[in-house]
Amino acid sequence: MLGDSIAAGLGADHPKHTLGGGLSRRVAKRTGRAVRLRTAAIVGSESSVLASQIEGLPAAYRPDVAVIVVGGNDVTHRIPTADSIRHLTDAIVALQELGAEVVVGTCPDPGALRPVPQPLRALGSRASRQLAAAQRDAALSRGARAVSLAHVVGPFFITNPDEMFSLDRFHPSTHGYKRTAKAMLPSVPAALGYADDLPFGHHAPAVL
Repeated sequence: MLGDSIAAGLGADHPKHTLGGGLSRRVAKRTGRAVRLRTAAIVGSESSVLASQIEGLPAAYRPDVAVIVVGGNDVTHRIPTADSIRHLTDAIVALQELGAEVVVGTCPDPGALRPVPQPLRALGSRASRQLAAAQRDAALSRGARAVSLAHVVGPFFITNPDEMFSLDRFHPSTHGYKRTAKAMLPSVPAALGYADDLPFGHHAPAVL
């Protein structure tokens, strides 16, 4: 797991309830194989930090699949989309050079963040959608997979904010991470060759 606070699991009440923990258990069940999780994600990270997260991996480490969730802090800090995409693309290439399949969870839509007043919430929502679309296109163009978090799990956060958000009202709760892991799951075993059919919001690179 690489990326920001969502990838790191901020807001979960136990390590096994983080996004990485939830994905690991589900991938193990789906594939019938043991899964070893390594989380390099750091709370507060922008896309520019992905490089250092990868550089911090052990020299001999060769992941089978890497899941990246990043972008929210890029939007908050008004990082140019082109810069964010450049850093994301470099990270995808670096991970592929390590032999990993890559799944990118695109930038979530902050439209459900009630503590953020209007019109900032609307502006952030528009910026996040633009970044998410660019992240999806960049991932697919580099042979990675993309999961649109705004589509596969965003509606649950909008309709059930009390249940889906942690006490800070910004990060997912344990239940929110559980729902997000379930929503992201199909693309991870698919990246490992265990599934072909993908539901709405999951995108696979074209086979040439």
